[in-house]
Order: sequence, then C-alpha cells, then structure tokens
Amino acid sequence: MAGTGPIGVIEDEENAYTGTRVRPFVATPRVEDEKKQSPTTLNKILCLEELFSLEVWRASLAELLGTAVLVFAMDTIVISSYETQTKMPHLIMSFLITVTITVLLLATFPISGGHINPVISLAASLTGVISLSRAAIYILAQCVGGVLGALALQSVVNTKIEQTFSLGGCTLTIVVPSANGPLVIGLKTRQALWLEIICTFVFLFASIWIAFDKRQAKHLGRVVVCSIIGVVVGLIVFISTTVTSTKGYAGVGMNPARCLGPALIRGGHLWNGH
Repeated sequence: MAGTGPIGVIEDEENAYTGTRVRPFVATPRVEDEKKQSPTTLNKILCLEELFSLEVWRASLAELLGTAVLVFAMDTIVISSYETQTKMPHLIMSFLITVTITVLLLATFPISGGHINPVISLAASLTGVISLSRAAIYILAQCVGGVLGALALQSVVNTKIEQTFSLGGCTLTIVVPSANGPLVIGLKTRQALWLEIICTFVFLFASIWIAFDKRQAKHLGRVVVCSIIGVVVGLIVFISTTVTSTKGYAGVGMNPARCLGPALIRGGHLWNGH
C-alpha cells in the first residue's frame, strides 16, 4: 500500500503476470553506480587535493628552475650565435638548442616529468597524463621561471647587446635605420602564426607519441626519448629560421614561457604579434 514504505525511497515493483519483482530504473545498480562514479571522475580530473601536495610543489619548483635555465640558455645561444658572426649561425644555434633541451629534460624528468613548457603541461592534462590542478601549478611555475631567466640574462649582458638582440626574445619584426627613416622589417603576423601552429603541432605530435606513451617510452628508454625530443626542437628551430630567411624574425617559439619572459622584462616590439 502507498505510504507504507520509507519516505523518499522508491519501492520495488511487481509484475502482475509473472510475479517477478522488478526494481525501478532509477534504483538499478548500474544507475546507482554511475551516480557514485560521477563525483569520483570529476575529482580525478581536477585533483584539487594536489594543490596541497608537497610533492606537486616540489615538482613545480623543478619546472620553475628548469624553465629559468632554459630561457637563459636559449636566449644566450641566440645572441652568441649571431654576435660571433659565424658562417652558419642557424645550424650552430639549432645544435646547441638540441643539446640544451636534452640535458634539461634528463635533469627534470625524474622530478616533474620534464615539461618545462606550458604547451606540454596543457597537452598532458588534456590527455589525462596529469591533473588540471597540477597543470595549472606547472604553467604558473614555468611562466615565473621564464621571467627569472630573462632577468638573469639582462643582468649579465650590456645595454648594447640587450637592445640589439632584444634579450634573444621571440621577435617577429625589428626596426632598422634607412635613408627614408626607421624601417620595420620581419615576418608578417599571419605568416608567423601559421608557422607557429604547424611547428607546435609537429612538436606536440612527437611528444605525445614518444613521451606520453608509457610503453613507447619504456621501450626506448629515458635518454633516447629526451634526445629525440631535443632533436625535434632543434630541427624545427633550424627549419623555421632557414625557410623564412627573414631578418628580424627569431623563429618559432613553441614555448609561451620562453617568449613571455623577455617580453615582460624588455617589452617594446617583443609584444608585436603576440
């Protein structure tokens, strides 16, 4: 009879012909399990408890220091490659960047996974490798590291070098003197954007296929994986600077933290097109 069962609980129904007791759909184990799993899935994605994890903050410190060293080293490589007036600055610069990336990945991988790039951290969170909370902390640490690396570089170079090479930042154009006054030369924003999209896609494809695939990474080994990613970055930098052959264009960034650091410290035309 109605009203005899507990309030708020849906009673089981009985088939009038077979006498079989049938539970309502909303009370079936499958639906109840889905209800229980929904919060767990959301919590697994966000992992808000990682905001208070000492291990996560220790890993983020590794990302901060790694990104700071990366920005300092890469900007120094860019400046020295052109300042020494070598015959093949693009090739030398790409080789040194390959070595730098490989070493930094090997150094930070055991602690934080070796991201040192907000693009990689975002991709890792979207593919379920890390949580959104950890990705947010990593990205914040990487951006701070980029600023610290640019500050460190500014403190060791003279004013002339800083002005000439814009702290080795991600420039699209530069202003040069001419007979008719200052002249802006470089790459158009649309061209630079498409080049950035294509090169970043290639970089992410290699990273996801090699580093994020546990079976592939285990099969190849840590040294080989880090070396392959370093070579990919070096090749992309070489191709982007060689194909365009445009004075004033510094090549693809593929790393927002690397471009953000010099832009915040130096400012000016480093913000153009970004």
